[in-house]
Amino acid sequence: MNLLRKIIGKNSSIRKNFLALDIGTEFVKALIFYFDQEINKAVIIGAGKARQGIGNMTSGAVSDIEGTISICRRAISQAENMAEVSSPSEAIMGIAGEFVKGTTTTVHYERTQPEIRIDPIELKNIVHKVQWKAFDRIKRQMAWETGNSEIDVKLINAAVVDVKIDGYKVTNPINFQGREVTLSIFNAYAPMVHLGALHLISEELDLKLSSIAAEPYAVVRSMDVENDSDFSAIFIDIGGGTTDVAVVKNGSLEGTVMYALGGRSFTRRISNDLGLTMEDAERLKVRYGHGDLSPQVAQRLEKVLENDCQVWLSGLEVALESFVDGKIDLLPSRILLCGGGAGLPGIVNSIEKAYWYEEKRLPFAKKPTIGFIQPRDVVNVVDQTGFLRTPQDVTPMALANLMFNSPKEEKILSEALKKAVKMNN
Repeated sequence: MNLLRKIIGKNSSIRKNFLALDIGTEFVKALIFYFDQEINKAVIIGAGKARQGIGNMTSGAVSDIEGTISICRRAISQAENMAEVSSPSEAIMGIAGEFVKGTTTTVHYERTQPEIRIDPIELKNIVHKVQWKAFDRIKRQMAWETGNSEIDVKLINAAVVDVKIDGYKVTNPINFQGREVTLSIFNAYAPMVHLGALHLISEELDLKLSSIAAEPYAVVRSMDVENDSDFSAIFIDIGGGTTDVAVVKNGSLEGTVMYALGGRSFTRRISNDLGLTMEDAERLKVRYGHGDLSPQVAQRLEKVLENDCQVWLSGLEVALESFVDGKIDLLPSRILLCGGGAGLPGIVNSIEKAYWYEEKRLPFAKKPTIGFIQPRDVVNVVDQTGFLRTPQDVTPMALANLMFNSPKEEKILSEALKKAVKMNN
């Protein structure tokens, strides 16, 4: 990457600085970091967080561009002051929202001359077949959901999930012989209206936008699951306006689903039922999540939020059902939570009390266990600031990780995937 070189550090060494920008419904989070080649990790040297305005975001997507730009400037300024640098010229942004879709598409390609070795040209043709099939599927799905057949959808992330030749798994199919090539690629798509808002924000902030990433995809990749064929889990990132769900089975990302229900809904309930301002209700909710309230007040809040937690759980059940319909036989029995809403006691309690396994409402092999993704779990990222300590810090750290790390298969097929992305843009 061609970046503006900055002379910083105790030894005045030349170092390139980058920015990860997580524009959420409740907060904008900014991280400034550089890549340390000696340890092969991203090192975070500055962190900033600024609360969003009430009307800046809707269902995880930007609804007030000017208001969001102002909050982004505030968060970036905090990170710059901590890092003692100014204006990183290249950035990665996260995108979420109800209409950000991620799916894994598999194509079985039968070769007419199996004795001929696979070359790059043939491989690119196979990749393009997968991408066009996936693009057509997403267009039809989003047209059905929105009632708009002309919705403009763009591909934002693509990663190879699995490659097999005659049933034999390979990482690089080049020079292999065989009759049937099976290729699975995960693709994440977003509406152009959302992407356009992020591009305009980056221009107003004088940032060179390196990439826009689907946040659940970034979170999954932050744990290096593609290198562990035994890893299976359900990732749930609970933000202010949306809940992002990703399912990984045997190290492969099966897909992502997002629904428009997050922490702000719980804040609004507390505000309405207790007659508090949104700001006071948010502070009370955070104290509740940290266990800082008296037992009496905590019990009252639990009762206030009980119905909302059940509604949130119903949304999660619908999201998980979308992975079952002809896609996977069994759901992973491990659930990993992150995001600001993950600390709400009612969320964990509602999942623990769900009778999905006992009543066979969802195909779990056993009762799911629940855990939290912590900043220390994010691979290839070192927090030099000491300020990133909770599950709500995972998503911006995951974006920093994504900027520098790609699985082996993605590197091997990167050129073909890049061309497919350009064809859809």
